[in-house]
Amino acid sequence: MKTQNYTPAMTAQIVTNYQSGASVEQIAKSIDKSVRSVRSKLVREGVYIAAEKPKAKGVKEATKKELLLELETVAPFPVDGLLGATKEAIKAMLKHYAE
Repeated sequence: MKTQNYTPAMTAQIVTNYQSGASVEQIAKSIDKSVRSVRSKLVREGVYIAAEKPKAKGVKEATKKELLLELETVAPFPVDGLLGATKEAIKAMLKHYAE
């Protein structure tokens, strides 16, 4: 017979604790279970809300296509053949012809 990891009373208690604001880590420690186990149980119970992943902060860098469009306005030659060039090479040409 398979042993039960979580009794109905235990399940009710961890759900209540989680909904009251206790962290998964706190709950896991209080019932001597792993964080992963408690999180999985909360997911199965339909109450776990994943924390939002932090978004990368930074300046959006221009794409290669945007750089080529910009180069097209200042270069004295067609830029069609430069699709295989690296961004750094395109930036260098942009800098040269913009001066």
